[in-house]
Amino acid sequence: MKKTAVFPGSFSPFTIGHQTLIDKSLPLFDRIIIAIGINSEKNQYFSIEERMKWIKDIYSNNSKITVKYYDGLTVDLCKKENANFIIRGLRDSRDFKFEKNIAQMNHELNNNIETIFFVAPANICHISSTIVRDIINNGGDVSKFVPKEINI
Repeated sequence: MKKTAVFPGSFSPFTIGHQTLIDKSLPLFDRIIIAIGINSEKNQYFSIEERMKWIKDIYSNNSKITVKYYDGLTVDLCKKENANFIIRGLRDSRDFKFEKNIAQMNHELNNNIETIFFVAPANICHISSTIVRDIINNGGDVSKFVPKEINI
């Protein structure tokens, strides 16, 4: 049986922080689905098409990676894709508190799903899509915060 994980997020934009989490996850799973979801609390700055293209370009040479768009609960996507793991990153204690609650709720909704947490390395834990968008909005250079395949 293949070990499949879902890495859900809005990825608006996909950052080197996201890329680092995927790179850490690759040796653990046979298949990773990068799942671009709708988050009702976030304003989507970039179109779904842009985000999907960027991520597909980044991982074009990796057959383990699939990029999908989804709406609804992440656990429902996991069930549909036969994924028993959700990948999440932790930058600080606020992330841990937030992500722990989501992981517990997801496990309650489907006890076959486990969330795997990766702690962000210190040199990138300050990077977030929200801050990157703010830099973009103010005319700044974000090239060191996003993978080279993303030209913003």
